[in-house]
Amino acid sequence: MSTEWLDAEQQRIWRALLGGTTVLNDRLDRDLRSAHGLSMAEYEILVRLSESEDRSIRMADLAAAVAHSRSRITHTIARLERSRWVRRVPHPDDRRGVVAELTDEGFALLEKAAHTHVDGVQAYLVKRADPDDFRALGRVMESVRDALDGQTF
Repeated sequence: MSTEWLDAEQQRIWRALLGGTTVLNDRLDRDLRSAHGLSMAEYEILVRLSESEDRSIRMADLAAAVAHSRSRITHTIARLERSRWVRRVPHPDDRRGVVAELTDEGFALLEKAAHTHVDGVQAYLVKRADPDDFRALGRVMESVRDALDGQTF
């Protein structure tokens, strides 16, 4: 077996990426939880719903959009339903399908939570990076996403 090992600089950068994304996501999650009782995963679902036509998305499509398993999305949507931020309704064209729909209460929460989230992204990431470095990071992560999205191993 032939493996191309990481050199010292590649290893340093790789570990910085892992550590940085971990602490960044943890901090953004903590900010949302403390201010709004909302996790990052729940916030991302509310955002996706708010950006869709009629503020609703078929459950299977929502799971794919946020890279969650169907069982995980079902569990998370159930929590959001209990808080009355989302409701599940039958798909209008497919009796077997279920659609997650953002409620007015959920949209109002999202409008508040978005300030907390964006303020955090600005303070913890954007303002700490040189604009050219930030653009380069975006190009690299888009390339990774595009190459790996939807692949099964």
